[in-house]
Parts: sequence; C-alpha cells; structure tokens
Amino acid sequence: MTMCRFRADRTTLVPVIVLAAILAVLPPIAGQSRPEKFTGFAINLNSGPSTATVDFTIERWSTDAERMALLTVLKEEKNTNRANEQLLKALLKMPKAGYIRTTQSLAWDLHYAHQTPLENGGRRIVLATDRPIGFREAANNARTMDYPFTLVEIRLDREDRGQGKILLGTRLEIDKNNTLVLENYGQQPVRFNEIRPVK
Repeated sequence: MTMCRFRADRTTLVPVIVLAAILAVLPPIAGQSRPEKFTGFAINLNSGPSTATVDFTIERWSTDAERMALLTVLKEEKNTNRANEQLLKALLKMPKAGYIRTTQSLAWDLHYAHQTPLENGGRRIVLATDRPIGFREAANNARTMDYPFTLVEIRLDREDRGQGKILLGTRLEIDKNNTLVLENYGQQPVRFNEIRPVK
C-alpha cells in the first residue's frame, strides 16, 4: 500500500498520519443514491484553542478515473510548486462533490470525495478542495500561496460516527520512496471530533 506522511513545514517532521488521500488503493464503496450529511466538532490548537461546528455534505463520490488523474499530475511533474499548481487546476475542473462549512461561514465547494471500507465495517472518507485565499494574501504573493489545498480525513464506524483531521493550507508531493507527503504551512492538523450523520 502506498503510505502517506505529514509534515508541518519544510524542516520539521511530525509523526506519520496514514491518510487515504488521493492515493487510496482500496476499492471504493460503490453507489450513492442520495446526499450524505454530517456534522462534527473542530478543535484548532495552532493559535490558541478555538472551536467550531463543521458541517459537510457529500453529493457524489469521485470516480477512480478522477483519482488517477490527480495522482498522475503528482507523479509526472517533479517540481513541487508546479505539480501543486497543476493539481489545483485539475481538481477545480472536477464536478462539485459536495460542500463544507462552519456555522459562521458560507459553504465552500468540495471537489473530491472518496471512501474506502475499513476492516471493522466502517469506512474512511477523504475530502479535498481548494483553500480560500484572501485578497491581501494573493496581492502580496505570500509563501502561503504555495499551500493551496484543504484536506479532510475521516474514519467512521458502522453507525457513521467517528473522528478525523482537517488539514488547512496544505501542499502535496511524492517523495523518492513513492510516499505521499502532505506538507502543512507551519501548523498542525485541526482535530475533527464527534462526527455524526445528520438525517
């Protein structure tokens, strides 16, 4: 299985997080007849503890062809910045997969949603989209512009309850060991707890 690790910045490695992300190799769970809605409790410890309720809806599952198209971009382009620019363009061309929002924000479109079964009868869900970028950040062409993705990794049990992580300001690369590296811009993943379905 292709593994994945996460690092907070270019110089500091943190413990490995095994994400399905774009390189999930288990067969997807087939079929979706209606949107699936979830809510959870996010805890951000990066700049003083802050919390928020996060809701997300999955309207369709990304196909194997879409997953492979994204993976191909990372494998073929060796320059990390160019690979992420091309990956972002490819991701945004994909049909909307759903949306995510907090109770204080407008909905933000998801462009990738993939699920794989877990041994305990649950499932692992990975969501991906672009990161909201403010006018000042874009105008200043800040280094953070090189970290354009938001990724969400969730593990649910048989009752669709569980927990996960939200990675904000992330870029991706494949290292020499064929490992997917998720690099966050100077911060740890946001904890995503108490996830449950909304009927």
